[in-house]
Amino acid sequence: MILEALYDLAVREELLGDPDYELKPVAWLVRVDDGGRLLGIEGTHGKVEQGGERKKRPQPKSMAVPRQPIRTSGDLAFFLCDKAEYALGIDPEPDPEKRRSPEKLAARFALFRSRVATCLDATADPGIRAVAQLLERIADGAETITLPVGSAPNDLFAFVYAPDVDRPVHDRPAVRAYWKAERRADTKVSESGALCMVTGEPAGSAANFPLLKKVPGGTPSGVSLVSFNANAFESHGWRGNANAPISRSAAEAIATALNRLLHPAFPDPRQGHSGGTLPRRHFRLSADSVVCFWASDRGADDFVDDFAAIFNPSDDAEPVSEVYRSLWRGRRVEIVDASRFYALTLTGTQGRAIIRDWFESSVADVANSLADYFADIDIVRNSADDDAPPLALRVLLAALAPISRNDAVPAPLATHFVHAALRGAPFPIAVLQKAIERSRAEIGRNTPSDRLRRDARAALIKAVLHRNFQHEELTPAMDPTNTEPGYLLGRLMAVLERLQQAALGMGVNATVVDRFFGAASATPQAVFPRLLKNARHHARKAGDEAATSGLARWLEREIDDILAPLGVKEHRQGVPFTGFPAHLSLEQQGLFVLGYHQQRHWLRMSKQDRERAMAIAAEAS
Repeated sequence: MILEALYDLAVREELLGDPDYELKPVAWLVRVDDGGRLLGIEGTHGKVEQGGERKKRPQPKSMAVPRQPIRTSGDLAFFLCDKAEYALGIDPEPDPEKRRSPEKLAARFALFRSRVATCLDATADPGIRAVAQLLERIADGAETITLPVGSAPNDLFAFVYAPDVDRPVHDRPAVRAYWKAERRADTKVSESGALCMVTGEPAGSAANFPLLKKVPGGTPSGVSLVSFNANAFESHGWRGNANAPISRSAAEAIATALNRLLHPAFPDPRQGHSGGTLPRRHFRLSADSVVCFWASDRGADDFVDDFAAIFNPSDDAEPVSEVYRSLWRGRRVEIVDASRFYALTLTGTQGRAIIRDWFESSVADVANSLADYFADIDIVRNSADDDAPPLALRVLLAALAPISRNDAVPAPLATHFVHAALRGAPFPIAVLQKAIERSRAEIGRNTPSDRLRRDARAALIKAVLHRNFQHEELTPAMDPTNTEPGYLLGRLMAVLERLQQAALGMGVNATVVDRFFGAASATPQAVFPRLLKNARHHARKAGDEAATSGLARWLEREIDDILAPLGVKEHRQGVPFTGFPAHLSLEQQGLFVLGYHQQRHWLRMSKQDRERAMAIAAEAS
């Protein structure tokens, strides 16, 4: 189903206008005149805006070049468009120790010249003759080539015959006809008579699946989606890629579709050389994983165009339409669209692409699931205004990892989280575990980025508790009617922290939260009696100051209101000690963090806003 959906995408977006050619960035054009006279080497680089604070970087122009097979460990020259070491016999590698040996360069250059000479014998085309003459002059030493400044080892070089102005030699009619004939001759009928798994047509001889570029974690040269390069991957006596018979045309279409999804600005083949690009269809999930998404019909493009901005907006993302802004606010929208929506999560390794997840649903169902997802992660913010856009997926996931390694969230965990959000299924319980773990580890940090991370973890905890533990009563803001023990104790910790600040100021080296948050959230009975005893001293000290006396009295009332549902009773010496749970489960620990987060926001609100929230909560109950 994955391959079929990708094949349909290639057809719908007309990615294979000419299956014998493929779009590749050609960095340099070698201009040659009759007699093989070199006129110069020109760059095709233009300026492409990369977004954000980054500077514009020159990008080579993409153009249709003869489609080539995979180049493995052996030497293989491509036809009329290749790296400098093949096309010109020169290695642009700046490090002498990494540079190819003269013998290796001579052998590769000879392979390239041989392919040009074979084309010349078959076509007698003047453009190919000029290229052949130039290459022979270089080989004989009659022509010395100096590579342009800035040329890189992987830059592609193509040739232009002077009378053609800007048309590459590989695009001349006679050369195109020759190349197509070569490709047809290279397609053999499979002896087994196997049919292509994608198109149902004769599969032909098994060939290597084209490489995928720009897969995070993969090699720069590309990785394969389908490969059988070891006996362990074979079965039923089939050898190599005969285990999954796919015709060459289907494999090339599928690989082109995936490369289009992975590319940040894939050239639009329907716009020719005008420089237009297709909309971006992926976002990074982690350091080595990416989510590609698309729809089955062109009518769903509006939704798909906004999908990345809705689900994982970048810092410089433009505002999305008001319809999809409703999804941010957790409101379902009326989308009557039967189009299929696809999401493919890939992880790159050294030789292949790992399929982490395959998701398929309708556009309407995905929109509704997104509305539920944003309702789940809706939380009051201590790092920004409450009407700020929802936290992006990258921010949520980064908050689960150590600060020094904010890309360290395991790819499977991130993948399962995205799948649950799109499907409306329970979130991985590991999200709750990691959010609690990082909350304890970073509780004493208070930079703007730390506050953002705390907001993100609170949002994730609320989402998991709501969806996995059926805590449907949870609200974005503090709920004074919530009597869950963990939630009340988290609120109590926030009030005790504020009372200490009122008494001792903000310059305390280690606050009650710094010292006791972890223990209080796991074993409250061992911690809170002591904290409440100290709170009495803090209340007296704050009450003696005119500037804080009113605040102290209000905080004491808050403490009493929180303790009442817990049934805490005082010892006759005045030290509270009974009514606190000995231990809190993982679920209750999550409620503790959530109660602490929401109570801190509550303490920052104005009296009028608190009264309004109380009235809303009372009406809802």
